[in-house]
Amino acid sequence: MIEKDTVRLLRECDAGVKMGLSSIDEVMDYVHSDRLKSCLSECKKEHEKFAEEMQNLLERYSDDGKEPNPIAKSMSWIKTNIKLNVNESDATVADLITDGCNTGVKSLSKYLNEYKAADEASKDIAKRIISSENRLAGEVRQFL
Repeated sequence: MIEKDTVRLLRECDAGVKMGLSSIDEVMDYVHSDRLKSCLSECKKEHEKFAEEMQNLLERYSDDGKEPNPIAKSMSWIKTNIKLNVNESDATVADLITDGCNTGVKSLSKYLNEYKAADEASKDIAKRIISSENRLAGEVRQFL
């Protein structure tokens, strides 16, 4: 049971981090503020480290990880592009990033609770991702 929950939690973390990285890449060209760009760049670097760490953990279980849900990814892309085409501003970027962070926190918290038998390393990375997402949402509030 520990191994199953561990792999499942790591897969969900993997998909969430990939979704976050994709979202940051989608909005970066629309950012005007150097401070907001810096916040997003730092978060992206942190998420890339998470992705590398998860890949190492997943390799222990001979697992390739998980891609984000294609429907969720498409819906996010559509929402992002429509909102930014209507209002290309840092406030719109901050709004989109806040929504994404909140979704990430909610879903990873759910999976952390669902996969209780996961090992401590996978729980730790999930908690650190949640913390990172909460921190980014707080940092971008000043741009709303």
